[in-house]
Amino acid sequence: MKSDVEAADALKKKYEELSQEIGKVIVGQEETVKLLLTAVFCQGHCLLVGVPGLAKTLLVQTIASALDLDFNRIQFTPDLMPSDITGSETLDNQRNFKFVKGPVFANIILADEINRTPPKTQSALLEAMQEYAVTVSGQKHNLSRPFFVLATQNPIEQEGTYPLPEAQLDRFMFMVSLDYPTLEQEMQIVKNTTSSREVSINKVLGAEEIVEFQQLIRKVPVSDHVIEYAVKLVQNTRPGIENASTQAKTWLEWGAGPRASQNLILAAKCNALFQGKYSPDIDDVKAVAYPILRHRIVRNFKAEAEGITTEKIIGELL
Repeated sequence: MKSDVEAADALKKKYEELSQEIGKVIVGQEETVKLLLTAVFCQGHCLLVGVPGLAKTLLVQTIASALDLDFNRIQFTPDLMPSDITGSETLDNQRNFKFVKGPVFANIILADEINRTPPKTQSALLEAMQEYAVTVSGQKHNLSRPFFVLATQNPIEQEGTYPLPEAQLDRFMFMVSLDYPTLEQEMQIVKNTTSSREVSINKVLGAEEIVEFQQLIRKVPVSDHVIEYAVKLVQNTRPGIENASTQAKTWLEWGAGPRASQNLILAAKCNALFQGKYSPDIDDVKAVAYPILRHRIVRNFKAEAEGITTEKIIGELL
């Protein structure tokens, strides 16, 4: 049986192998890959936001290929029903009700264009993301572990979309914003995708190992001053509290909840292990602060009128 230190070293090695395999297909996007893998090892979910053509779907499919896990893609459309996600009860030949599992019964769910479907269908994912189970006709059906939802969203076409409610956004550990590639990266992408080059992705990790690494991250020790820094950072986003920061009072309508503090510490632990450290420091908290706070704070009218971005507010809080 491995010691925790050996397991931590093994996680760093597996992370490097995964990055290498994913890099065969995905050019650049190292930070995005790192955050997605952090979500996987922290039992979190991830929301990818970017304009069309930035390989959001390909990225998720490539990560699924490198992990030896069941993978299902759900294309969210305006006519998608909750039962199309969770499954439904049907009558079999003997006239008995039988539960037919929906696509949510997999280890990795790609929720493609999640904001294209109405709130009733979006909420079908809520229970799965939080409870790792779905309830159909009063019967609870547990999902297999590990389970994570990687959702994509297009920020420019808002016509015919349904913005995710705050409660659902809060279920996502990270909101990752994808940027356009650099000139060199785009040249490499064009070379790779316009030739007959075929790439095979090797399986690096299976379900059992991922669950073990998820348990390992929970065991990583964190000093009190790091926890205090993370909690104070989150509290500084809340305009209604007594010691609210100037930024929160001036620019924010709502701040982040306790789930943000929990995610900051979990992600900081994982970030530390990826770098070969056995305990996180304040720099590890800062490294994951933007994608964790970005979707949890709501700007007020003054901030929107003055063009103060969420990124600028988080930057000043840090």
